[in-house]
Amino acid sequence: MSFDPAAFQPQHFLWKFENGVATITLNRPERKNPLTFESYEELRATFYELDHNYKAKVVVIRGAGGNFCSGGDVHEIIGPLTKMDRDGLLKFTRMTGDLVRAMRECPQPIIAAVEGVCAGAGAIIAMASDIRFGQPDCKTAFLFTRVGLSGADMGACAILPRIIGHGRAAELLFTGRVMASDEGLAWGFYNRVVEDVAAEAYALAGQIAAGPSFAHAVTKKQLDAEWNVTIDEALEMEAEAQADCMETKDFQRAYEAFAAKRTSEFQGD
Repeated sequence: MSFDPAAFQPQHFLWKFENGVATITLNRPERKNPLTFESYEELRATFYELDHNYKAKVVVIRGAGGNFCSGGDVHEIIGPLTKMDRDGLLKFTRMTGDLVRAMRECPQPIIAAVEGVCAGAGAIIAMASDIRFGQPDCKTAFLFTRVGLSGADMGACAILPRIIGHGRAAELLFTGRVMASDEGLAWGFYNRVVEDVAAEAYALAGQIAAGPSFAHAVTKKQLDAEWNVTIDEALEMEAEAQADCMETKDFQRAYEAFAAKRTSEFQGD
């Protein structure tokens, strides 16, 4: 049975689907929305399902109760990890990394609306999103070193430097200290810092959802694919990608709408 975002009912987070915008709300507010083995797995599976579903145009991810996510649950994840053998540990670390892979591979732009605490795996989820909005005084920390782990977690050593630069990423990953919202804005981690991050996220999500979803998927793919290629290679990759877009009906309809001086209506085909 194909994934239907309108009928989807996850067990480990809240889900809303409206006007092409899917919302994932991490929902354990009494503990600042920590992740469990089960919620990691369900999030990963959901993003992989979205890779094959084009009814959803954009994904907004947020947390309930004024916090984004406090990371892996200390008692439900970290405690059990101390008792696992090597195979069990690798199964877990590969699964968590696969969540980031699923987020980067799904065609939908992902917007993180960050309030309050955004720590550990929560900071990674925000990092792996395409766009981040932060609330004033939100606290973002890649705090793995505080529990004796490296900052090399879920792609942080690859992705974070590309967002904020090597030196800044190194400082955060070595110390595990909090990155304040004004730092995050100045460093480029946050696109904007606003009081109502949900309203900001949904305003942009609506704008993106009304646009050409096939072309947006191409943009997201190329933003990742061109990280490690030469300019010449990137130019050829973009030539191929843009030619693909020029073969879509959305492109034809947009031209016809422009010529007729009316607003184009994109349908994703």
